[in-house]
Amino acid sequence: MEKHGIIWDWNGTLLDDVQLCVQCINLLLKKRNLPELTLQKYREVFGFPVKDYYQRVGFDFSMEKFEIPAQQFMQCYNSHLSETPLFPCVQDVLSFFQEKGFRQFIISATEHRSLVKILDEKGLLPYFDAVSGIDDIYAGGKIEMAHHFMKKLRLNAQGVVFVGDTLHDREVALSLGIDYLLVASGHQSKDRLWAKTSKVINTLAEIKQKTLP
Repeated sequence: MEKHGIIWDWNGTLLDDVQLCVQCINLLLKKRNLPELTLQKYREVFGFPVKDYYQRVGFDFSMEKFEIPAQQFMQCYNSHLSETPLFPCVQDVLSFFQEKGFRQFIISATEHRSLVKILDEKGLLPYFDAVSGIDDIYAGGKIEMAHHFMKKLRLNAQGVVFVGDTLHDREVALSLGIDYLLVASGHQSKDRLWAKTSKVINTLAEIKQKTLP
């Protein structure tokens, strides 16, 4: 009988990289004489596809190709990634579910090789049966990748839950036909999440009190 499983998002769910993302996008906005974002504003406008989010904050892709700021953002992001912390309870939470016999996975909009590298550096790889990142840096979304991931690993949708921090993570879970839970300490505000679903917790630590499939 297959063990129950958790598919984790990475950015904003396990990795506390929101401040870094605000710092990097503001660097790009400042270079273009565009208004910079507060943390609150960022969490109100961030979303997938990332190209649409860039346009919402003022980038004009009739003046430059999307790939230019996307590459500049990733240069900034990657230069500070190694010093970016996990949320404080991550190892405790992963250990908790590992001890309960859950299979654990990651699906992320992070480029795959970078994802594996940072997981290794943070000492987290042993917690996961498999991880999957995207094959480019442009963060279009995760739905197609998630379907491939489920099929490749022959995961039964029943008994699997997706844990993320954005409404796109909810979209991925609904597309897969699996349950989900959103954490309101990541890239989108609690108000945005609650506007679509009640399956929201304030911090990752609270997940240990939730009954998962």
